Amino acid sequence: MLFNSIDFAIFVPIVFVLYWFVANRSLKLQNALLLAASYFFYACWDWRFLFMLMFSTLLDYCTGIKMSEAETPRARRFWFGLSISFNLGFLGLFKYYNFFVESFADALSHFGLHLDPWMLDIILPVGISFYTFHGLSYVIDIYKDRIKAEKNFVDYAVFVSFFPLLVAGPIERATHLLPQIKKLRTFDYMRAADGLRQILWGLFKKIVIADRCAETVNQIFNHSGDYGGSTLALGAVLFAIQIYGDFSGYSDVALGTARLLGIELLRNFAFPYFSRDIAEFWRRWHISLSAWFRDYLYIPLGGSKGGLWMKIRNTFIIFIVSGFWHGANWTFIIWGALNALYFLPLLLTNKNRDNVETVAQGKLFPSVRELLSMIVTFGLTTFAWIFFRAENVGQALEYISGIFSRSLFFLPAIYPDNVTLFLVVIFMIIEWLGREQQYAIAQLGLIWKRPFRYAMYYAIAFVIFWLIGKEQQFIYFQF
Repeated sequence: MLFNSIDFAIFVPIVFVLYWFVANRSLKLQNALLLAASYFFYACWDWRFLFMLMFSTLLDYCTGIKMSEAETPRARRFWFGLSISFNLGFLGLFKYYNFFVESFADALSHFGLHLDPWMLDIILPVGISFYTFHGLSYVIDIYKDRIKAEKNFVDYAVFVSFFPLLVAGPIERATHLLPQIKKLRTFDYMRAADGLRQILWGLFKKIVIADRCAETVNQIFNHSGDYGGSTLALGAVLFAIQIYGDFSGYSDVALGTARLLGIELLRNFAFPYFSRDIAEFWRRWHISLSAWFRDYLYIPLGGSKGGLWMKIRNTFIIFIVSGFWHGANWTFIIWGALNALYFLPLLLTNKNRDNVETVAQGKLFPSVRELLSMIVTFGLTTFAWIFFRAENVGQALEYISGIFSRSLFFLPAIYPDNVTLFLVVIFMIIEWLGREQQYAIAQLGLIWKRPFRYAMYYAIAFVIFWLIGKEQQFIYFQF
């Protein structure tokens, strides 16, 4: 069930009505309804994988309680290790087994040894990386005595499988989401209206911006050998816009839908393409994942407190693991390593916290220096996205070599249509004007008279319905 589908447009109002008009007086009923709705939502993808989600949830629920009740450190370590092993084992089996087997066979072939590996012909369960990380953070926090184990199974199951975030995040923490789940929610009109605005903007990003850009991006990347440097460069830029519109659009719909149900999820994007350096970019892009790796991997490894070697090691570990989390392909590992190379000079010169505030805060235009910094950061990010989009390393290298040729200075062979170009420009202007808000149109038009404000909302909705085509899956569903 895609967020940009008719099914979801029917599903959410039904859940909304039952939630606020049937289950509104009982916390147990509210949470039972959320769990049933979440499991139904997930079963719509493939009902067979629902049992794996249930098993993962039950495993972490039970091991969390066992850790809390353990009388010896040894017993505590046993239950912790059991949970971690199963979680990472499932993730490794479904997502990484074929990659490691193929890589091992390729390595042996360089020594004249030929291995015919046994490959798994299985489908990657949608959202497995996200709900696995929910469970991992939960059991790690219990093991580290940061939280107590949750005794109510339904409440914990809702935390893991809450349908707005189930298949592509944001990656929640028990410390943030569980207290909201354990508290009776009451309807708040202003919060619900804000949620609808964010859903509207998220759908605009996905359907109008990302899906329209995808048409040209797919044409260029799928036939990259037929085009010159300027066309390939345009394809890379359009993919940068596509993936931002696609993933941040999903996050906006997720946060807005949760807000309709009285729940606040972690913010996942904060206008990353207006960043002035790579460190700022990673504080603004996929915030929940970056924070997860920081808290559960980077800091335990020593963070940036050690010597030069430790700083370099930890930086590469966190970025390469982040890349590998996205997919079992060397392209993602190189993408992560590139971002580590971008980030390292800032860390070693203690400039990684120079740009914490929003760019040009309180101003209409950035300074020349800020503008140049944003352009350079966007260029570096776009270059790295080539590896993210490419099917394999060879295609990525050929694509890059094609960019850096004399044809880079010629006009591109193909463009998006004029409507798409116009809407992308309007989109970037609105994003810039709303960059100090939680999302671009959070405050846009609120001080206008109601007819003008609603005219803007209807205009956005009209463009969405006008340009909507075949339902396009969100990019991050494959992770």
